Amino acid sequence: MRPVHTALAVLVAAVWGFNFVVLEIGLGHFPPLLLSALRFLVAALPAVFFVGRPKVAWKWILGVGVALGIAKFGLLFTGMAAGMPAGLSSLVLQIQAVFTAVLAAVVLKERPGRVRMLGMAVALAGIAVAAVDGGTSGPVLGFALVVAAAACWGVSNVLTRKASPPDAMNFMVWVCTVPVLPLFGLSLLLEGPERDLAALRALDWSGAAVIGYVAWVSTVFGFGAWSYLMRRYPASSVAPFSLLVPVFGMSSAALVLGEGISGLRWAAAVLLVGGVAVTSLAPARGAARTGSVSAGSPPVAAAASPAP
Repeated sequence: MRPVHTALAVLVAAVWGFNFVVLEIGLGHFPPLLLSALRFLVAALPAVFFVGRPKVAWKWILGVGVALGIAKFGLLFTGMAAGMPAGLSSLVLQIQAVFTAVLAAVVLKERPGRVRMLGMAVALAGIAVAAVDGGTSGPVLGFALVVAAAACWGVSNVLTRKASPPDAMNFMVWVCTVPVLPLFGLSLLLEGPERDLAALRALDWSGAAVIGYVAWVSTVFGFGAWSYLMRRYPASSVAPFSLLVPVFGMSSAALVLGEGISGLRWAAAVLLVGGVAVTSLAPARGAARTGSVSAGSPPVAAAASPAP
């Protein structure tokens, strides 16, 4: 990769890592489901009027919209609101690569092979260590919700691979339209109209900046830049940069929010990031024969595109 494009890939990872800090701040302004709904509303509008008609079947847009927009982000935001630290959330969410590999083996017939199986085992060991650390620094419910969010992300990755959208930006903008009304409805039902109205009435420059960052910087810029890189270079060259997301997430949470990074968390980071790297970059046996994805195409290539 050219130096300028390497710098762009690192910048995108930094944007996505810092996004967890912004989310932590945003949850002080908005209930989690309302914040998620506002994020997708602002990301979809007015972009949906400029990207053209959808270029894949609506079933794929709806499927990814539900799995990614409603389930994954709804669970992630709710888990963080329940007390899951921002830095730890950015780390634990990377287990989505293991869920993606497992689901790809079942749905896309990509046999994982010994190297990828080893990577998944190492990543799961990292999750176990992170669970021990989370048990001493945060609520178990929040940890479980973030792991569930990672599983939903894995589902959306496989659906995206099945859809094979020819225009990634067009696909993502239309996906962003799907969760808006369901998330607003769930927020009214579960968080209550009084709480939602109070949050909207209290909207200030800080809250508006949070929505702008998660919608335009993290989603529109991050996804657009990532898609640009994925079109210019092989996925195996671009995807590893997504492993920097938890590094930036944990470090920015420590600097901005004052979150401590324990020895257990460092150990979990080494195991999880190392395991995800092996799982993501090792070729899946049988992928070339099925035609679902070229041999060696890593799950992270799809996984890292929809930014946290």
